[in-house]
Amino acid sequence: MPDASPRADLLQPEPPAARPSLGPAGPAGRGSGIMKQPMPDTTRLQRALAIEAQHQYPNLRGNTQCFAEFVLDTLSALAREVPPRDREAIAPLTTAFARYEHLDPDLRARAVGDLAALLPRWQPKPRHRPEEPADWRDKPVQFVKGIGPALAALLGRLNIHTVDDLLRHYPRQHLDYKQRVRIGQLQAGTRATVWGTIQRVEAYNLPSAKALSIVTVTISDGSGTAIARWFGRKSNKPQLDRQKARFPLGATLLLSGEPKRDSFTGKLAFERPEVEVLGAADDEEGRSLHVGRVVPVYDLTEGLHAKTLRKAIRTALDNHLQLVRDSLPTGLRDHLLTGPEDKRVALIPLRKALETIHFPDQAEELATARIRLAFDELFWMQLGLTWRRRQLEAQTQALQLPPAGELVTRLRALLPFALTHAQERVFREIQADLAKPSPMNRLVQGDVGSGKTVVALLSLLVAVENGYQGALMAPTEILAEQHFAKLKEWVEALGLRVALLTGRQGRKERQVTLRAIAQHEVQLVVGTHALIQDQVTFARLGLVVIDEQHRFGVRQRATLREKGQNPEVLVMTATPIPRTLALTLHGDLDVSVIDELPPGRKPVATRWARTRRDQDEAWEAVRRELQAGRQCYVVYPLIDENEKLETVKAATAERERLATEVFPEFQVALLHGQMSGEEKDREIAKFRAGQSHVLVSTTVIEVGVDVPNASVMVIENAERFGLAQLHQLRGRVGRGAAQSYCYLFSSSRSETTAQRLGIMEATNDGFVVAEQDLALRGPGEFLGTRQSGLPDLKAADLVNDTLLLERAREAALLLLARDPDLSQHPLVKADMFRYFKANMAFLEVG
Repeated sequence: MPDASPRADLLQPEPPAARPSLGPAGPAGRGSGIMKQPMPDTTRLQRALAIEAQHQYPNLRGNTQCFAEFVLDTLSALAREVPPRDREAIAPLTTAFARYEHLDPDLRARAVGDLAALLPRWQPKPRHRPEEPADWRDKPVQFVKGIGPALAALLGRLNIHTVDDLLRHYPRQHLDYKQRVRIGQLQAGTRATVWGTIQRVEAYNLPSAKALSIVTVTISDGSGTAIARWFGRKSNKPQLDRQKARFPLGATLLLSGEPKRDSFTGKLAFERPEVEVLGAADDEEGRSLHVGRVVPVYDLTEGLHAKTLRKAIRTALDNHLQLVRDSLPTGLRDHLLTGPEDKRVALIPLRKALETIHFPDQAEELATARIRLAFDELFWMQLGLTWRRRQLEAQTQALQLPPAGELVTRLRALLPFALTHAQERVFREIQADLAKPSPMNRLVQGDVGSGKTVVALLSLLVAVENGYQGALMAPTEILAEQHFAKLKEWVEALGLRVALLTGRQGRKERQVTLRAIAQHEVQLVVGTHALIQDQVTFARLGLVVIDEQHRFGVRQRATLREKGQNPEVLVMTATPIPRTLALTLHGDLDVSVIDELPPGRKPVATRWARTRRDQDEAWEAVRRELQAGRQCYVVYPLIDENEKLETVKAATAERERLATEVFPEFQVALLHGQMSGEEKDREIAKFRAGQSHVLVSTTVIEVGVDVPNASVMVIENAERFGLAQLHQLRGRVGRGAAQSYCYLFSSSRSETTAQRLGIMEATNDGFVVAEQDLALRGPGEFLGTRQSGLPDLKAADLVNDTLLLERAREAALLLLARDPDLSQHPLVKADMFRYFKANMAFLEVG
């Protein structure tokens, strides 16, 4: 935090005149469930679809039902009421939502979008304009001038349902259409904007093995001709005709991109340019939204044209911008201008930022607009995270578990190794938390093999020494069984009992385990999601450790916490998270890092095998390791061969090849996610016992498989895996004393592949890998917010906005230090809750 002292009036409450009414319910009246208010069925369904889409289709749980169940009930009721012709449209939707839980996110998104598009036909037309919502931002987008139900349905596919959603649908880029370049003046490799008359349009399938189609458009402006072209998948004739119809002959076409010289025709060609068909009015420079200015480019959906969306946003700004209120206290904005010059943040007014981010007068203005909007997102997020923690601490009476005693001392004596300095430091931090009167909220990060499990066990023993039970929850059965096997030997040597609880246990065994847990006959319980089922009752749960915590949803973590009387909670992850993401996703947690590997661990030597010769040499190196008595993993991205992915190898077929052609003298086993639990256990047990020498697998071994004798990892089609996933897979080897090796097989020539696999060759440090992964993929792909319960970031960039994030966190802490319950800042409090809107329960979950 900057050294400068804030002014005395820094956090003065807003003047009463600046506080429009929030309505009877106020901000907290917007519940977390999907179905809260008694609305007409289609209105409630529309709201449910919007909330589900906003959270990226996780099948959210409402007050009484999950999302898919509610949709099915509503569709069943609609089927009895709608005309017979509409029942045909409902039938395939009913089938889709009956299987919703088993669909992948893309298919879920399609089902939600199809239903949203049909809703307008079942909504009764109101005889009068509906009552305005208490907050103008919540006004349905269909009532914005010029939009209506049909366009609103298309906008719904983009998660735009209200005026606020429309204004916050920021452009993905801007194009400077101010300067028109004549086609005759175009230069290859120089980005430019041109427009001319469409003279020729072609759309056809290329006669090639890849079955591609191509659309080419030729335009002329009198000074020359240029070509625009787009490649796509093979299409049928009606599809090709529709693509041609987008470009009517004689119309004016605007192209923006970087032209290249075509080697066959010699003409300049634009590959996949930004393109718009212009009407007569659009040709008048300086008077249109679409030419003669810096033009916003938005994400679109099928049937929604760029000009239509541009006009809708312009209308929304004209009608509502004057209603925008800036709830960020003036004193805070002034405070952000204090401190060292390179740490100062200047924020323009919110109205100016919203206007500029969509329709800037000059491209240079965009940076200041984005800074303001990005800061707001980060500020509301940090304020909500800190608020949540303060509320939990105020409302929750912690158990206060005194520091370690006899059990911890005895375990230390049993361990065949000494704890590293990092492990000792983190355990001290955990003990200090457990002894405090406020609840522990700590995340332990540690790279693969850093010794998090031992620290977790030491922490659990502190709870046991104080007369409580401990629980360790893991995301997969393999990982839970691995933890159980590790803990059992040590725990039973201390005279304690540890139980395993997973979904595939037999009924009799399960009942015995549940009874032992309820009667405090076992002190420690290791399990999967089975731990949070209703029939699981703890006698006296004192500490919950959640491993690979990002794989659990917020509600799942909360449900386990509810199994005891305010048990302490410790979360762990072996997926290193860069500082910016840790502050964003876990701003309400204290973060401990085990940044030291146990002595004697050798870095895994990693090599990218680009060519067939490289790969043959790698297989020979594997053979030498096998002949020396060690073992090998071979990982493939697919289980079975896929004709659509001709170049991607599959585990089942490759296992046969390896067993018969490459390693006929060794035992080659197979493991994948579609095998039964018993089959997986059998194959893992055989590999662990050394009865099989090569384990061919999919990513099912990413976590939880620990075989110290395995010294080689081969990853086929490595370009199909993320960096974090590659690092986790590599972490399956290097667990013994022998030097270990990782071979990345990939013949891809893409620049992205070269960057990613080059990083894997260069470092074994998971935190370095994570930072590079975040920079390459962005936060959305690196670690989405779907399971975190946090809203998506639309303007902020966690790769480059570290300073903004730190200043936003500082501002949030400062505000809550002066006004802990935000009673003096009701607008701030209302906007904080609004930021988390559909997931208000997040602010109530630890």
